[in-house]
Amino acid sequence: MQNSNQPFPITVEQIDLVVQKFYAKIRIHPVLGPIFNGVLSTNTTIWEIHEDKISRFWRNILLRENVYSGNPAATHTEIPDIKPEHFAIWLDLFDTVLVAELPEETATLFSAKARQIGKGLQRSVSVLNG
Repeated sequence: MQNSNQPFPITVEQIDLVVQKFYAKIRIHPVLGPIFNGVLSTNTTIWEIHEDKISRFWRNILLRENVYSGNPAATHTEIPDIKPEHFAIWLDLFDTVLVAELPEETATLFSAKARQIGKGLQRSVSVLNG
């Protein structure tokens, strides 16, 4: 397992690719697609801005860069259509992309971090949108 003092075994380009592939799947997902498209619309420019923001979020988390500011818990709880049960779907879809696009160790580590964050977001959504 990764030592917390070691850099995360991922590049900015890999993060960008994962985010791009993930949101391509989200847009057409029968459950999550309507929620995301309802918030972000189907406008390509708006999606590109969102994907860039999420890439910067993951760069903060995984690479310890200081390129993102925001409050993901507040953002997710402000969207009443997001329900606690959506997080399992979301994370499984994310894992599918991680396994397809990254080396096994990197995918495993990234998944663990995403699931940890997802649990926190799910708790926040459960309180307000559950």
